[in-house]
Amino acid sequence: MPLKEQLQSDLKDAMRARDDLRRDTLRFVLSSLHNAEIDARGDLDDDGVIAVLTKQAKQRRESIEEFRKGGREEKAVQEEGELEVISGYLPEALSRDDVVAAAKDIIEETGASSMQDIGKVMPALMERLRGRADGKEANEVVRELLSS
Repeated sequence: MPLKEQLQSDLKDAMRARDDLRRDTLRFVLSSLHNAEIDARGDLDDDGVIAVLTKQAKQRRESIEEFRKGGREEKAVQEEGELEVISGYLPEALSRDDVVAAAKDIIEETGASSMQDIGKVMPALMERLRGRADGKEANEVVRELLSS
């Protein structure tokens, strides 16, 4: 079953179960998917859906951090719940060691040797890690590897 259909089916299940957090989160995600399809002028495949889910998860992580800085613990807890729902639809995240190994492979393939070559490495690395690793973490790893 395509991921978008799974999200729609799970929304119906959440509505039947009166699971407000899951229902509201899935509604918001499906709305974001609809907007992305309008922008793309067509239906999204599973990779496109995962890209939208990844963006939503990143927004939740940033919101949690900001709410905690502002002393809004109740909002941070709500965002954590939403992040947990969204994370259930994303591929399993890679460990830092896996990101380092993938970055080393890409650096070797592209022949990168200095920080000036980061523009060659990052696009290829993010293509390989799509949806399974945070871009910020990948950038940190590449910078460490190229500066050493």
